[in-house]
Amino acid sequence: MAEQRADLKTITRSGPGRLLIAVYGIFVLAATARSAVQIITRFGHAPLAYVLSAVAAVIYIVATVCLVKGSRTSRRIATISCLVELAGVLVVGTISFVAPQAFPDATVWSHFGQGYGFVPLVLPILGLWWIRASNIVERS
Repeated sequence: MAEQRADLKTITRSGPGRLLIAVYGIFVLAATARSAVQIITRFGHAPLAYVLSAVAAVIYIVATVCLVKGSRTSRRIATISCLVELAGVLVVGTISFVAPQAFPDATVWSHFGQGYGFVPLVLPILGLWWIRASNIVERS
């Protein structure tokens, strides 16, 4: 039983989960580096955009760590992270079209992640799907 429980914790990082975690890892690096450089070099130009990029980086870090960990609690936290991430992409994406003056510089989530090939829009949906799929496997 203990062996089986240990195997269940690796479900989120097996198969498609490996690719998902790799993409999240890339976004951790991209969003963290982008926000750090923007905040350090020109914070006064677009503080809202730069802070939102930093928030996105934190959310990507939490989701990545929780998907790697794979425990029941970490999957719950990853679900919350993906939901917040999706809400952020939808809200910021909408505002960036409706009120572009609010974002004189782009964020990771501006225009629904257009600058990143819309991956920021698709990533939380795939994350939620994978968490659900791995929960179904665990229960069977």
